[in-house]
Amino acid sequence: MLATRFARLSPILRSSTPLAEDQIRAVAPSIFAEDKAPTRSERYTYIPTIQVLRGLAREGFRPFMVTQARARDAMNQEHTRHMVRLRRTGDAEPSGSDTANEIILINSHNGASCYQMLAGAFRFVCSNGLVAGHIEEDIRLPHRGDIVDNVIDGAFRVVEGFEKIDASREAMRDTALSAPQQEAFARAAIALRFDAQAEAPAPVTERQVLAPRRAADTAGDLWTTFNRIQENTLRGGLAARTATGRRVRTRPVEGVDRSVALNRALWVLAEEMRRLAA
Repeated sequence: MLATRFARLSPILRSSTPLAEDQIRAVAPSIFAEDKAPTRSERYTYIPTIQVLRGLAREGFRPFMVTQARARDAMNQEHTRHMVRLRRTGDAEPSGSDTANEIILINSHNGASCYQMLAGAFRFVCSNGLVAGHIEEDIRLPHRGDIVDNVIDGAFRVVEGFEKIDASREAMRDTALSAPQQEAFARAAIALRFDAQAEAPAPVTERQVLAPRRAADTAGDLWTTFNRIQENTLRGGLAARTATGRRVRTRPVEGVDRSVALNRALWVLAEEMRRLAA
């Protein structure tokens, strides 16, 4: 089990086994909110996310990761945006594969988010939680009508897109990148991660972003390169320098929106690199 903090009041919990409700509550209490935020109108159908998760569990979808966004005030903490990553029964530890496909569920009870569902992939060796880019469009469901059944239907629609995710992943594995191509990928990722419009140079180099964190990640294929870059840019911990020359360590990417957006952008970038390499 992996439990860390991106920042104060922004915890994340991931486990190798399905998370129990008490574990989820400790990390993301907004999933158990007793009512909608006071700012929501009567047209807003309130169903706590935990009720949706229970419905998904009956269909074989179990949570393996949970986090919630920081709230600016304590009153909003119980309604703030949260994210759950789920796997279908049988996909928790797929035989002969280093990756499991996941459904990413995002919601809030303060009007900041409808129910949003995306396709993702989890790589066991490095605990990387990837998010597919424009292979499949995300599913957005408003807080109206039969929410539980609508989300369950959405989950099966995401599963239908897993074949495209698998095909994309295998195509990346079959694509070899030259050293200049790897550097170009890393340079573009740095521009995404840090402010590309900033006048100061980026705080890290392409070499740092491409550096493997384990012996299994030294290959030059696109899939391995993509995972090295994703882990180094999102997880942080790289030695860096500020615009004034002060030595620092890069911080992990925090926040549900920022993490998902950057993950998706990196996946799209990897797809573009595959087309260019071909």
